[in-house]
Amino acid sequence: MEQLIASPAAVAALVGLFIIMLALLRLRHIHFSIYMLVNIALLLGLALILHEVRIFHMPQGGSITLGGMVPLLLLAYRYGPSVGILGGFLFGCINLMQDPYVLHPVQVLFDYPLPFMCMGLAGMWPKQPFLGTGIAFAARMVCHVISGVVFFASFAPAGQSPLVYALIFNATYLVPEYFICALILKLLPLDRLMQAMDPQHPRV
Repeated sequence: MEQLIASPAAVAALVGLFIIMLALLRLRHIHFSIYMLVNIALLLGLALILHEVRIFHMPQGGSITLGGMVPLLLLAYRYGPSVGILGGFLFGCINLMQDPYVLHPVQVLFDYPLPFMCMGLAGMWPKQPFLGTGIAFAARMVCHVISGVVFFASFAPAGQSPLVYALIFNATYLVPEYFICALILKLLPLDRLMQAMDPQHPRV
C-alpha cells in the first residue's frame, strides 16, 4: 500500500480505470436504436471535423477550436450522460490516433479518453446547458491537470509549482474553448434541435 501511495502514476491509473469501468457498467443498460447510432456517428464525425479547425494549438497538446466539443455536448443533452460519455470515449480514442502526444500509458488515459468522456457529464443538466457545459469543462480540466502534475512536472518553470503550471497551461486553452462552445450553444435553437435529432427516442 505504501508503494502504491508513493507512485502518483499508479494511483492515477487506478482512478482512471475505475471511472472507465463505472461508465461501461452504465452503458449495459442502454438500448441503442439505429436512429441513436446514426446520430452518435454523425455528431462524432462533426466533432472530429470541428476539432481540426484550430484557432490555437498548445506546444504540449491542447487546442482552442471552433466549438469542437459542441457536438459531444449535444449528444449528452439529447441522450443523457451515459451516451455522452460513450461519445467522448470514442472521440478521445480517435483523437489519440490522429494527434498523439504520448509520454506514458496513464498520461494517455488522462489526456485522451477520460477528459472527453467528461463532456458527457453535461447531460446531467439538460435544462441548464451553460451550467452543464461549465461543469463538463471543469471535469475535463481536472483530468488534464492530473496528467500535467504527474507527467509534465518537468515542464514547469524553475521555482513554479507543477500544480500551478498545470492549471495555467490548461486554463489557457480550456477557458476560451468553453466560452466559444457556450456562445455557439446560446445561438443554437436547442429545444428544436434536440427534438429534431431523434423525435421518438427518450433521454437515457
